[in-house]
Amino acid sequence: MRVRHLLLALPLLAGLLPPPAAAAVDVSVGVSVPGVQIGIHVPAYPELQPVPAYPVYYAPGLPANYFFYDGLYWVYVNDSWYSSSWYDGPWYLAEPAVVPVYILRVPVRYYRLPPPYFSAWAPAEPPRWGAHWGPSWEARHRGWDQWDRRAVPPPAPLPVYQRQYTGDRYPSRERQHAIREQQYRFQPRDAAVRERLAVETRQEARRNDSPRAGAPLPPRPQAQAQQPPQRDARRQQEDQGEQQQHARQQQRQAQERQQQMQQRQAREQQAQVRQQQEQQVRQQQEQQARQAQRQQQEQMRQAQQHRDQHARQERERPAQQQPQQEQAERRVQRQQRQPERDSPREGHNGG
Repeated sequence: MRVRHLLLALPLLAGLLPPPAAAAVDVSVGVSVPGVQIGIHVPAYPELQPVPAYPVYYAPGLPANYFFYDGLYWVYVNDSWYSSSWYDGPWYLAEPAVVPVYILRVPVRYYRLPPPYFSAWAPAEPPRWGAHWGPSWEARHRGWDQWDRRAVPPPAPLPVYQRQYTGDRYPSRERQHAIREQQYRFQPRDAAVRERLAVETRQEARRNDSPRAGAPLPPRPQAQAQQPPQRDARRQQEDQGEQQQHARQQQRQAQERQQQMQQRQAREQQAQVRQQQEQQVRQQQEQQARQAQRQQQEQMRQAQQHRDQHARQERERPAQQQPQQEQAERRVQRQQRQPERDSPREGHNGG
């Protein structure tokens, strides 16, 4: 019995996520060797819905970051992208530099199983791949998140012919290419997708002894064709090399994530220190402002007291001066009456 999937059970997944659609039951996340089944196991053709205003489909019923774009399926699992021409793989590792930009532009809300660090990003915006993959990737993909939304290409037709291939009818890798060539005439528009198909063809060609339809193998030297054990050993070495490359990439990505996490923590600490310093400065400024306000209020109060005292003195002064004025007026009046009394006497004496 051929083992097709090496799966890691996630018993808590069912409790944390909504139940999958009827056509996509028993979805599990797995890890295996490159070109067999890496990332996602989907036992039945999934229900795909278009992402509004994007030429991309997503699978709302799957507890996985599962998309379809330009003729290929794309999954994001364990911080890596994989592609396949069939809904259940085999999956092929896609380096960050070769993932199509329209896949990267899909907003965060359409990732059904987002990594924890996605929670800090806006749901209506694409993930911040530049912050995740580092400045070297961002320098090579400058402007990837800016595009003319009026010139978005139409989505590719869905390969619905694959619905009939479920369970034991799911084709082997050797038959997948031929079936796709016969039943899916769409040619990818995106150069990155065409390159992914070429990678898939080359990977499968190295695993087959004879050429297959639509993917002829390069001519082999006669001596090499007469030595099957050596050819098998070479394929085994190639598989081991791919596994080692995948392991190195995973290790490199883990190191980059750790470094980015350390840098992010350092930035957060610096921001926290700056925030504390700014808060202290604000508190000092507020304290100084309150003290100046209190001093100003005290000065205004003292000035008001001085004005009130002066006004009171002004009101009291006329009352004190009134008796003196009255006495002076009476003296003046007496002096004026005195000549009047003296005048008749003088007249009388003269007569």
